[in-house]
Amino acid sequence: MSSKLEQLQALLAPVVEALGYECWGIEFLSQGRHSLLRVYIDHANGILIDDCEKVSRQISGVLDVEDPISNEYTLEVSSPGMDRPLFTLEQFARSAGEQVKIRLRSPFEGRRNFQGLLRGVEDQDVVVLVDDHEYLLPLDLIDKANIIPRFD
Repeated sequence: MSSKLEQLQALLAPVVEALGYECWGIEFLSQGRHSLLRVYIDHANGILIDDCEKVSRQISGVLDVEDPISNEYTLEVSSPGMDRPLFTLEQFARSAGEQVKIRLRSPFEGRRNFQGLLRGVEDQDVVVLVDDHEYLLPLDLIDKANIIPRFD
């Protein structure tokens, strides 16, 4: 995790949690002079647009005061959705048994993309079964991971 992302997580997660939501994860995509800050929130009762608006107002106020992002940016507050991104070992462990798609920052055993059954976690590794081969992917190598929704 980059230092900017760690700074934003430390600043914003307590704000989200104080409002009664789980801070599912934060993405910060720096795109030249204009960046995107996406904050995912979750709740046992689900997330409605009103929830996103309420959290967005609080986060905006904190960002205005603390000013951790020097250039222009867009703030998005969203539910993780059905294809929820996975950020932490705890989230990977809670999602064991789901189909996942994982992209790594750099190749691991000759590949960067993995799609298969999430088995769980071992130490700091995410365990994924792809075509009858089990991979232990180091969490710090994972660039992006999402659950593949099932429509049964």
